[in-house]
Amino acid sequence: MRILCPYCGDRDAAEFTTIGSAPPPRPAPDAPMAEWHAFLHLRDNPAGLHAELWQHSQGCRQWLRVMRDTRSHAVAGAEACRS
Repeated sequence: MRILCPYCGDRDAAEFTTIGSAPPPRPAPDAPMAEWHAFLHLRDNPAGLHAELWQHSQGCRQWLRVMRDTRSHAVAGAEACRS
């Protein structure tokens, strides 16, 4: 599998470390308990394209948001997590 790092170019996935799916937006501290329950416990397990967080640990060490298809492991794109 290859990942196109926005800083280093096309690299092998072995240079990267992943922490899994990118988290959904965090609720406000005073949000209702139902919103916090959904944030903490109700997650989709999609078959198809979804966002994951990866770090280029053997390169520039930057965090990336990688779009990957869970059925084929094909990488559709990657973007920097910081602006």
